[in-house]
Amino acid sequence: MPHTRSSDGASIHYEIHGSGEPVLLIMGLGSNAYGWYRTIPWLAERHRVIAFDNRGTGRSDVPEGGYAIAQMARDAAAVLDAAGHETAHVAGASLGGMIAQRLALEHGARLRSLILFCTTPGGAHAVSASDEVMAGLVAGGDDPAAVYRRNAWFLYGDKTRSRHPKRIEEDLEQRSKIPTTPAGYFGQLQAAALHDTWDELPSLRLPTLVVHGDADLLIPPENGHRLAQRIPGAELLLVPGAGHMLQTEGGAPMRDAVLRFLARAR
Repeated sequence: MPHTRSSDGASIHYEIHGSGEPVLLIMGLGSNAYGWYRTIPWLAERHRVIAFDNRGTGRSDVPEGGYAIAQMARDAAAVLDAAGHETAHVAGASLGGMIAQRLALEHGARLRSLILFCTTPGGAHAVSASDEVMAGLVAGGDDPAAVYRRNAWFLYGDKTRSRHPKRIEEDLEQRSKIPTTPAGYFGQLQAAALHDTWDELPSLRLPTLVVHGDADLLIPPENGHRLAQRIPGAELLLVPGAGHMLQTEGGAPMRDAVLRFLARAR
């Protein structure tokens, strides 16, 4: 399995699928590259897909203490270097979308386009989840699978939970391949808590697509609206009935919009 060293020496695992214009995928809180298992097959039919494990998860190092979004963006840049690409389309989900924003702001020349899934500008201008959701997000447990099932009510939309519960179990199977340690999870959570790009977003000058589920309880959809309004020329897609786990719930609307956007952004 290929690894690279980030700017602070942390070892970061990455993998490559398909061929074509490169697309770098940045995963969200507590998950690793396996979290893209539904996305990679259709994206790799047309693109060279680069996915990696953020620090704190999977096969990457788990440094002690809290993490910083800026350092995680440097991790992403190191992966691009290791994969042999000066530039790429960049797509990030949730925490990964926060990292993608910082990557675009500090390493803008390296991005061909930006796709932001179910994420937020952070800071005082973010629309927060309910207290009940936030309590579930930080509550731990001895069994990570039980915690994930317990939190499914705010991760997935009603349709998935009532009609397609098997999809939640499939996601959990992928997530359980390499469980995230408490140190990695809370290190990433601290990075997310300090994220704030609001004042900087109007400086972005690159094709941008914002995708959000209109039933997202963890990062409410108003955050997607605000990102799209704040980034010049950004497009916004709201997926009806989708919760936070867009990789599972976005379906054909998300897939088709992403592929059309990438084709235009060449």
